Amino acid sequence: MKFKKMSIKEINKKALWKEARDYAFITVAMMFYCVGWTIFLLPNAIATGGVPGVSSVLWWGFGIPVQWSYFAINAILMVFALRILGLKFCIKTIWAIIVLTTLIPISSSMTQGLGLLRDQPFMAAVLGAAFCGTGVGLGLSVGGSTGGTDIIAAIVNKYHDISLGRVILICDVVIISSSFLVLHSWEKVIYGYVVLYITAFCIDQVVNSMKQSVQFFIITDKYEAIGHRINLDPHRGCTVINAQGFYSGREVKMLFVLAKKRESARIFEIINEEDPTAFVSQSEVIGVYGEGFDRFKVRRHNLHSK
Repeated sequence: MKFKKMSIKEINKKALWKEARDYAFITVAMMFYCVGWTIFLLPNAIATGGVPGVSSVLWWGFGIPVQWSYFAINAILMVFALRILGLKFCIKTIWAIIVLTTLIPISSSMTQGLGLLRDQPFMAAVLGAAFCGTGVGLGLSVGGSTGGTDIIAAIVNKYHDISLGRVILICDVVIISSSFLVLHSWEKVIYGYVVLYITAFCIDQVVNSMKQSVQFFIITDKYEAIGHRINLDPHRGCTVINAQGFYSGREVKMLFVLAKKRESARIFEIINEEDPTAFVSQSEVIGVYGEGFDRFKVRRHNLHSK
């Protein structure tokens, strides 16, 4: 059986499409974050974490436009992040920072005088945190970041098995607390803590949902055709397992496939096109580690001999 191999041009086209999709995702993510920050949090004097939180404090205390302080602080942090997180991460993060810096004055001018939820600060905090957390989670899921403590969280998460939301939560408590120096209201500080918690929760939910993996067991006589197509698109490996039907005693071939959950529809489409009568079992897995999936994160302990 002969199969058509993908040309270099087709491979490059797929890689280019994936990069374009990632940058589109980051742009949408920054739109979410901008809505949460400039429409719900900033006008209601509710602090958030990270560089946006620092920028908010500088705005309330000294009148420095948030877009300028946000851009300047992130520019400094990017210098330190370049070596640790790699050029690819930094390029996407730089794009996110530029997009958000551009969107802030546009959003502020369009919503000037709108005053949403001015008499309901708790709801403003909840909605603002939900938008911000969703934006950060979407950006991180495709290798980008809004900068600031997200960069610190990404560095820690690279070497240690600690959730991104938890790292951001720990880093941002001091920033939220410092808002008292300019707002002189512990009530606003408490709303800031609510924002931190909900943001962290939304980040974990979005990132984990984007990383969910599934496994397939496929019993079919056309395992070669199905396996080859799965190798090409969605570009996942397949393992052929020799099996035997207990009742019939017939020797069968079974494909074992690990893939991202979002790739399930494509795999079912391939199976249906090649062998609609195939027997398929799909289940979610807790974690998949290795090439194409997550990396191993092992804590190293110093062993002292007696």
